[in-house]
Amino acid sequence: MADTADSDREGAQVSGGEEALQPIVVPGRNCWKIAPARSAAVVVDAANYYHLIQEVMSKAKERILILGWDFDTRISLEPEKGKHAETLGQFFLRLAKTNPARDIDILKWSFGAKKQFLHPGAVWMLWRWERTKAIDFRYDSAHPAGCSHHQKIVVIDDCFAVCGGIDMSTARWDTPEHLDDDPNRRLPNGKLYTPWHDVTMLLAGPVAGALAELGRDRWAVATESELPRLSDKHEELWPDDLTVQFENVDVAIARTRAEYREVEEVREIEMLYLDMIAAAKRFIYLENQYFTSPKIAAAVANRMEEANPPEIVMVMPRQAHGWLEQMAMDAARVQLTRAIGKVDPNNRFRIYVPVTQGGNDIYVHAKVAIVDDRFLRVGSSNLNNRSLGLDSECDVIIDAALEANRDTPADIARVRTRLLAEHLGVDEQTFADAFARHDSLIDAIEALRGKGKTLDLLDLIKPGPFDKFIAENELLDPENAEGFLDPISERGLRKRWHSIRRWRGFRRRRQTA
Repeated sequence: MADTADSDREGAQVSGGEEALQPIVVPGRNCWKIAPARSAAVVVDAANYYHLIQEVMSKAKERILILGWDFDTRISLEPEKGKHAETLGQFFLRLAKTNPARDIDILKWSFGAKKQFLHPGAVWMLWRWERTKAIDFRYDSAHPAGCSHHQKIVVIDDCFAVCGGIDMSTARWDTPEHLDDDPNRRLPNGKLYTPWHDVTMLLAGPVAGALAELGRDRWAVATESELPRLSDKHEELWPDDLTVQFENVDVAIARTRAEYREVEEVREIEMLYLDMIAAAKRFIYLENQYFTSPKIAAAVANRMEEANPPEIVMVMPRQAHGWLEQMAMDAARVQLTRAIGKVDPNNRFRIYVPVTQGGNDIYVHAKVAIVDDRFLRVGSSNLNNRSLGLDSECDVIIDAALEANRDTPADIARVRTRLLAEHLGVDEQTFADAFARHDSLIDAIEALRGKGKTLDLLDLIKPGPFDKFIAENELLDPENAEGFLDPISERGLRKRWHSIRRWRGFRRRRQTA
């Protein structure tokens, strides 16, 4: 990332008056706990992440713990090496051979992981793993029907961790250039797949131990067995060729978890989104795969009704993947966005779609939130009902209002600049200059949008009657696990939208009375 004087001033401007800021993150309300990180960095796109995580996993002494939604032994972490590239399955076998005492524990959502049994090559690799003592591959089915394990976490020796949106699976690898026909962007069957944008965060220090605790708890729930605690004598791990962006900061961890057997429901992520939207003063920048939560949309609408609301910019895919997801997610997004538009006369809420140099869509799988360059959030949660109450999720957050984080706004600004520069096909300094000149995210984006690699405004195509029915009744995206069984009469985007709008309006009147 560019380390320029202009970027520093950009961050300083938005952090003015920070002595008056109150932390958004509050343990027990909207996050699980706050833990120190000696080093942290945001990594953009899977080509960079796969290279870095392969390096750190090779340095592990005792344990590599991986929790994820999807997983495929057939992929290569570095496909650009061509015939010399190892598959993920081969890489783990090599790690097990070079250090048999090092445990490789992998926990994957059962439905996603079992898709591999449709492919003979994957079955053969899993059989080889089964015969390798150092590798323990398990399936996670410990959730109510219709829910999933959606966290994407890696913990190495309990002193280094990853939390974000990137799975080690097919159709994830891509570079920040998002070339139209990158020959390395291939499925295991050799077919090319479309460009893919994603983000994760790498962390070293005690926060990795906290994520290890979360991982051990999830392992115990899913497998009914315990992972032993590790010694705390390990040297701190960090990739040799990755610059540390944040040093000695406090990092909050927020979760979603559905009630299941003895496990209690957790909705920290939902509350954090609502608190984040309420706290914004100047802007919110979001990258997300979905936008279908009536609660989140109603919170946005309430802000748009204010005399001087913050700008809210979303970068999203034009369409969800898969026929069912398109009907459920895209139609709901259209309805919620149109409802917000009715109370947004100044058009302060925008949704953009990134496209390649050739005009092809880039699929956005990232889950990022940046508020006023004083709050940075990276994780696995989407802006849909599933991520707020059904699926297991985990986000990590740097809040500049915490005492240890007072110097982070300029660094958070660089992350935002880095992301928007990539989407707009310009260098970071160009975007930093445009933002400084316009003092507006939307105006800076509009000034730099053009032909080639850029951001398109989302065209709200009216959903068909079947799509509308599925979306309005939340058939595939209920608010909680019991929602799959609720009668149609008790469901609905509109009901939840109006209930949260009334409640927020009542609370606002009470606060100003």
